[in-house]
Amino acid sequence: MKKYIFSCLLLIAVTPVFAAQDSVIIPIYRQLFHDKIDQEQIILDQLDGKTDGLISPTHKPEMNLVITGLLTRKIDTLQVFVELNEKIVTNNQKIKYLSYIESLLKAFKYGWRSKSFNPVETTDLVESFENIMKANIDSVSMVSQIDQVSYATGKILTDLFTDNAGYTASKKLLYVKYCVLYPDKILQTIEPYINEPFADALIVKSCEYNPTAIYNIAQAPNTVLGMLIYRNTSPVVKTIVELTKTPNALLYFPFLDDLLKGHKTVESLKKYVGEDGIGYDSIGYFKLLVQTEITYFKRLVSPVKDTPIAMFGANGLREVLKNKSLQHFVTPINTLHDAININIRMRAIDSLSAVDLYFMMVMSENDIYTSSFKHTYARFIQRLGKDAQTDSLLLAVHFDYFKKFIKMLANYNKLDNFLSYMPQNNSETLMRGFIANLDNTGNLEDAIDVADSYSSITNKNLQSTILGYVIKNETDCIQKNNTRGKTIYGLLKTIFLSADTSNNLNLTGLLGIPSIYEIENKELQDDSGRIIEQVYWYGDKDGKTFFPAFINSFSGKDWTITSNAEWYEIRSKKGQVWVFANRPLDNDANLDDSAQVHLNNYLAELNMQPAIVVHRGHSYWLPRTIKRMAGGAKIVMLGSCGGFKNLNDIIRINPDAHIISTKEIGAGDINRPILNYLNQTFESGNKLVWQNMWTTLTKLFAGDPVSSILESWDAYIPPYKNLGAIFLKGYNNMIEE
Repeated sequence: MKKYIFSCLLLIAVTPVFAAQDSVIIPIYRQLFHDKIDQEQIILDQLDGKTDGLISPTHKPEMNLVITGLLTRKIDTLQVFVELNEKIVTNNQKIKYLSYIESLLKAFKYGWRSKSFNPVETTDLVESFENIMKANIDSVSMVSQIDQVSYATGKILTDLFTDNAGYTASKKLLYVKYCVLYPDKILQTIEPYINEPFADALIVKSCEYNPTAIYNIAQAPNTVLGMLIYRNTSPVVKTIVELTKTPNALLYFPFLDDLLKGHKTVESLKKYVGEDGIGYDSIGYFKLLVQTEITYFKRLVSPVKDTPIAMFGANGLREVLKNKSLQHFVTPINTLHDAININIRMRAIDSLSAVDLYFMMVMSENDIYTSSFKHTYARFIQRLGKDAQTDSLLLAVHFDYFKKFIKMLANYNKLDNFLSYMPQNNSETLMRGFIANLDNTGNLEDAIDVADSYSSITNKNLQSTILGYVIKNETDCIQKNNTRGKTIYGLLKTIFLSADTSNNLNLTGLLGIPSIYEIENKELQDDSGRIIEQVYWYGDKDGKTFFPAFINSFSGKDWTITSNAEWYEIRSKKGQVWVFANRPLDNDANLDDSAQVHLNNYLAELNMQPAIVVHRGHSYWLPRTIKRMAGGAKIVMLGSCGGFKNLNDIIRINPDAHIISTKEIGAGDINRPILNYLNQTFESGNKLVWQNMWTTLTKLFAGDPVSSILESWDAYIPPYKNLGAIFLKGYNNMIEE
């Protein structure tokens, strides 16, 4: 058997099994099938662009060594097993099992490239494959193995062993795993399983995630899914079925819990919702949403946790509260940002109380302009009364979203002012609460908010107080041997100490991450010396407005511009900078999305890997940009990040990326100079130093006659000050060690 030879480093751990492999004589009529396996191993080695005997699907060398061993030496062992196993009698049977091994490698390759399989699970994948292969030889069901692994691993294995005795049962088990991961996909996929015992329970789960979808299907009771919903005995599902007979039903969804418990009726809500498009009370409806959020959140944080129905998900309470905040208040005051008369600009919020304004602000974190927030905050304090007590307001809302609000206050330099309206001991308690329990949440969002807030605080005493709380929490976690807590608070301590330049701390070395201060030109180049930049545009009003100025910013003297129906290709005449930008085609017809897909395919066919990815669109388009990213970008430029989930996804796909973002909506008049500076640096071949770039652009914007330009620029965050992103990179690096 001609095997692919890997580096000496990987052969150190050769066991006696491999000596046996060398002595196995492969019949000529099966040699081809072994060669196919060898070829797949070679392809896996080459996928990272280097033929070095190392399969590198992660950015952790130690993990890559493990994966390489599994997909080379372990696979070799399985080939020997097939050849020597006396239970696999015929030539065709041996070919079948060799084909399984080849298919396993192909499935790993596809999962790695499509990001549908996490290479960290390779050990589970290969070990379970071996167990199922042996079970298959003995005609034993694989169900117990599929039950123990993740959905992604289970899917690969189930798709391979279609002749296993437990195939049908495994497919059902796998489907339930899929629904747990993707409850939003249940209604799209459940039809083949409507007669299974778990079908009704999955409909209830789907309803909890997206009652709107249940409502839409329930309007067609004679369809297969309609009948499935109508037969369901869950009170929630039955209530939604009844709502199909009610006009403007979606506006009632946030109150499903109260409707089920009899606390509210459809009739009592009609005075806010209106009927047949008449009588909708936007102010009254918003205030009702706010009061319901306060009531529901109190239940959510009670000792006996009680999650109200339709509090989360599509058309749930929080989504509608956010949408109405934007629709009725934030968008109108943002739109009037140039109005001279502030009272006219802020008229939309005249009827809102301090509590209403609190929720309006926290719900619009990624959309509210800096000036809109500051003017709203001033009215918020005013409406607390002559003896304003901000701690009393937080008590009234049961501290709902208080960590998010503190982050926003810090970002807009209002935290000191907010804390000044409460007794000092209460402000200290509040900040301790802001720092506390960061290790007990299901994700790192609160920790990242703390990191981002610290970067915005200018009050040295407050910075010192926060740092002290972080150190105290780290000490407590060390004493309790709380590994997650030690990691989180230790990272925050290091990052906060580095923010004080007098400490002379270099985060790159301390956290074991690539430099956050600069990036060499050669790091951006591909094997051909090209620097590939991809810009994602969206076909809404803003995209169509700013796209021509973007194209015109490339001088014909310095750039060669070509285009087709879907994208532009812009090449520098000196250096090798290639910029690709899809046209902002009609979003309503999904043409911009098609253009992005086709451009991505074109770049992949030419083996062009974007080192720079630019998102030119609102934060609500960002998940689509992230979905389209090829991965491995070294610089990612955004408008507003759009929250923790997007940041997490960006770093997962581009672990070494330098991220430029803004606290508010990205401005075209600022994005163009940023891109011009970047491209000129790329052309020159010089090292990109972020601090130099920020100094240069700050001078440029300070001289702009439009005063709001400098204010908008101040909201942009350079990579070396993006403490949330730095924290996430450091955390990922530490947990993978």
